[in-house]
Amino acid sequence: MTSLDVDAVRTFVMVADLQSFTRAAAALGSTQATISVKLRRLEEKLGARLIERTPRRVSLSARGAIFLPAAREFLAAHERAITEFSEAPCRLALGFVDHVAGPELSILIAQLHAHDPSLALNIRIDTSSLLEDAFDRGELDAVIVHRESDGRRGEALSRTHYGWFAAPAFEWRPGTPLRLALLSTVCNCPDRVRAVEALDKAGIAWNEAFVGGGGAAVNIAVSAGFALSALAYRVAPPGLIEVGRKFSLPPIPPSEIVLHARALAPRAREALKMLATAFRESNLPTG
Repeated sequence: MTSLDVDAVRTFVMVADLQSFTRAAAALGSTQATISVKLRRLEEKLGARLIERTPRRVSLSARGAIFLPAAREFLAAHERAITEFSEAPCRLALGFVDHVAGPELSILIAQLHAHDPSLALNIRIDTSSLLEDAFDRGELDAVIVHRESDGRRGEALSRTHYGWFAAPAFEWRPGTPLRLALLSTVCNCPDRVRAVEALDKAGIAWNEAFVGGGGAAVNIAVSAGFALSALAYRVAPPGLIEVGRKFSLPPIPPSEIVLHARALAPRAREALKMLATAFRESNLPTG
């Protein structure tokens, strides 16, 4: 009877989910050589190639695609057996700054859930300051936020680049106040601070033509051609254009995105490593 090694099966699932030996090794805290050995031994036991690897891509073979659902269930059954002896299910409470993950957030969370369906996920999306407060109170296990100048270091994941975005029909005559749509002053978010500081330093007068609440309200005002706003390139709504060069507006400094995490149970730590690795790959600098 063929018996399967849990670590080998977990390695296969991680490579399948991240489509990369490099990213799988980073997520598992291992090396590419170790990943390759474990995968090769699993393939030898099963008598079939599971992963197709070329210099440009890593993908599932036909047999690998068939085996993947069974591999997930194998790992889930193993975790259920382990958790029968624990007092509480494994939990991971995550916080994301509202716009950082962008359109990939739902994909990343789905990927994480598929990797470990029995992990109890709790997701919160908010401003950096509110997420850090919740993290300090112990309400969140990990947060992905802007790096602030408060001495916290964190694990660097990516950099967010900003531009001045407006509807194609938006017009502004230099010498008159620039009409801005910004997030509420209550949040004191880095996007707002960077935009205002850049304009003030350049000596460009501005007024808050639209006092927003959340990002959705700001996007509506900008899309309507009512005002201009500072937005991250990767989350700017379709239909808006970057007008910084057109209006000779000052560049907006990028912000660094970091991960803060407390000590976690092994399963939660592995899941967070996988998420951080996938997040880092999906947030390549743009703009």
